Amino acid sequence: MEERQELVFYDRYEGALKSEAIYGEGPLRWAYATWLGRVCLEGVIKRPWFSALYGRWADCGCSKKEIAAFIKRFELDPDEFANSVESLATFNEFFSRKLKPEARPVSSGDNDISFPADGRHLLIPDLSQSGPIFAKDRTFDLKALLGDSDLAKKFARGTALISRLCPTDYHRYHFPLDGLPGEPRLINGLLYSVNPIALERRLAYLWENKRQVTEISDSPVGGYLFLEIGATNVGSIVNTSTPKQPVSRGTEKGTFRFGGSMVITIFPAGKFQPDEDLAEQSAVGVELYARMGDRAG
Repeated sequence: MEERQELVFYDRYEGALKSEAIYGEGPLRWAYATWLGRVCLEGVIKRPWFSALYGRWADCGCSKKEIAAFIKRFELDPDEFANSVESLATFNEFFSRKLKPEARPVSSGDNDISFPADGRHLLIPDLSQSGPIFAKDRTFDLKALLGDSDLAKKFARGTALISRLCPTDYHRYHFPLDGLPGEPRLINGLLYSVNPIALERRLAYLWENKRQVTEISDSPVGGYLFLEIGATNVGSIVNTSTPKQPVSRGTEKGTFRFGGSMVITIFPAGKFQPDEDLAEQSAVGVELYARMGDRAG
């Protein structure tokens, strides 16, 4: 086993670096940092059927007993929940819970772009340039990620906002801008973890995983892209919005079922001016924790 490296992020609200509490940290480190773990990763863990089995457990009534312990361990606030804890019948109902509207107010400035999800966010100012993307000097393979060479050319110098959702986070994601969403396009793939423990080893997991790509037109920045990235133990990606119907900033787009997962929003070159804390932390490869609806830039 390699020496354990603590994961840290910058908390916008506390103005300080914090250590990340990782759900399932032991198994995660074993799978990505030991030779036997990596054998199991390639043979079993990355396979969609493995995550489907875990998803079945999370949909079973027997999983309800895990909810209270999870809330206590990760210090979640049930007062934010739209429904009472007692009314949640399975762990997946808890995991994909809705929140009261006042728990996640949406930034209201005329030119604001809001964060699409709760999570730890990392900005890539120019996708054509290498940068500290979960490790030093990394470059995105945009063509592989999007599965479309023409779209990759269009956004070749675009700006990407990577929003990583931990199992402890609110797991519904929302549009960061007004616009007109097209039909989501599914790209099937495997289900590797999207935790930095995995991504610092191999960024390509992002374009090998199952994902959806949605083009949004008629927004204040022109056309932009919204991607949902599946991951190990994600039961499914569920769209709750209606394609080809206008949306407002903060409108719910969908939800993930159980597991850590990721949203990537890609804006045209020069159209996204990030807030100072997001730009500063991303420049040194540190994720910024912020909640859905707060101003990103």
